[in-house]
Amino acid sequence: MKLFLNQIGITSIAILLATATCNNTISESDGTETESTTMATAADVIAATAADSTGITKDDTVTMVTTMGTIKLRLYKETPKHQANFVKLCKSGFYNNVLFHRVINQFMIQSGDPESKAAVPGQMYGSGGPGYTIPAEFNSTFRHKRGALAAARQGDQVNPMKESSGSQFYICHGSPFQLDNDYTIFGETIEGIEVVDKIATTPCDGNDRPLKDVKIISTTVASDKGAKSAEAKKDDKKSDKKDTAKTTKGKSSKTSKAKTSK
Repeated sequence: MKLFLNQIGITSIAILLATATCNNTISESDGTETESTTMATAADVIAATAADSTGITKDDTVTMVTTMGTIKLRLYKETPKHQANFVKLCKSGFYNNVLFHRVINQFMIQSGDPESKAAVPGQMYGSGGPGYTIPAEFNSTFRHKRGALAAARQGDQVNPMKESSGSQFYICHGSPFQLDNDYTIFGETIEGIEVVDKIATTPCDGNDRPLKDVKIISTTVASDKGAKSAEAKKDDKKSDKKDTAKTTKGKSSKTSKAKTSK
């Protein structure tokens, strides 16, 4: 089932249910995503991402180059499983050539379906993924503000634990606060919000797919984890200079001794 939003006025919201040939979508009312692919258990994901998510103490930054411009995202350290998973997918090139397959102005732009890499014109996407889910990591301090990065997921009827899709995500164009603490927010846009605007306002068909494909070209991760501070780097340079001085002095000493013995 795909959920559509019928918004009357400013605050009155009614939900209309309709069958759809493609699942894995977010409702403007509650973000519901249905997914037809076989999903692994949360235990599988925990085992797969445990090593990556353990000890995360700083945010990561992802630079996402799209056909409409570049978006820079900060991944929150407070959602380590989602952070580790997104970093792993970005580093592996998983998102390269993946479409923004569902775009709704003033709501969100959605991507992450690997099946859209070989997109057929006019076809609806949103049911693909890596074959696993990520345990929910809700944090009341994070809100669905403009530019927020969050994970799509299956609907509550088949997913009562509200586990996230393994790869599908959305970036908020509006501020759908009704989704707070119901869908995991794991980052935010720190640069390129104007690119989000461009994508969100691009003309779409009846299934909310852009008429002209909008693709992710590449993703690059800049991790703060394990990075040295500026002071540490200065100390390293000083140490290198001392080592070079010692080596030069040693060579001079040996040369002097050689001349003397000669």
